[in-house]
Amino acid sequence: MKRIVPLLTLLISIHFSQAQDFSAYKKELFIRGADTLRYRILYPENYKREIAYPLIVFLHGGGDRGNDNEHQLEFGGTLFLRDTLRKRFPAIVVFPQCPRDSSWSRFTKMTDTTAADVRNRSLNTYDLTTPERLVKLLMDSLVRNRIADKKRIYLGGNSLGGFGTYDLAIHYPNYFAAVFPIVAQANVKVYTEKAAGVPIWIFHGALDEIIDPQPDRDLIKALQAVGAKNAKYTEYPNANHKSGANSAFAEPGLLPWIFSFKK
Repeated sequence: MKRIVPLLTLLISIHFSQAQDFSAYKKELFIRGADTLRYRILYPENYKREIAYPLIVFLHGGGDRGNDNEHQLEFGGTLFLRDTLRKRFPAIVVFPQCPRDSSWSRFTKMTDTTAADVRNRSLNTYDLTTPERLVKLLMDSLVRNRIADKKRIYLGGNSLGGFGTYDLAIHYPNYFAAVFPIVAQANVKVYTEKAAGVPIWIFHGALDEIIDPQPDRDLIKALQAVGAKNAKYTEYPNANHKSGANSAFAEPGLLPWIFSFKK
């Protein structure tokens, strides 16, 4: 037994280190004027320069902001490294990193929870933040250089990144083939008016202690009411903020659903 425990510890350590090996994601900088966006990019196996591939962009949560160009991969990065998925869904995957002093969307911060309705009304009514603008310009650049297929651009995000996913879909509703916001929130009225035609799969945990799931519930009802054909909502009854996000990325149907759409 004494010999087994160290062996198990070693195996666990090896597995953990392998799971955290993100070296396949190349470190890049996207610079426009005085602004810089750090991002990691994963190319398909057997990448061919002459092919324009589907593009998935994933926006991380607030805790992974910074300038190390590493932390943004901690949630979701391993999913796209799975051999079976890379063979079945060859695509370019981009994980940008938002600086710590900025955000994936612009909204009024409310310290008083009774003012939540005011914040909800202000969501998605402002111009893009600098990181959002750079993400859009990066996607444009990949399309312009025939690296990414303009008809198959997919956007997702977790928590703060989900806010950004909603925001970019509202600002550019004709740009994305599909979006998948996770444990986030949107302005229900504005989203329904401007982005109801964008295929969307919304995820939330019913016990989310950070982002109230009710606005997402209201959004799916509003989208269904206006006849949105490709709007899905999955709520995990026993999940909080973190486990709700983990459950979303564990959905076996997520990538097949994403790649089923083409503009």
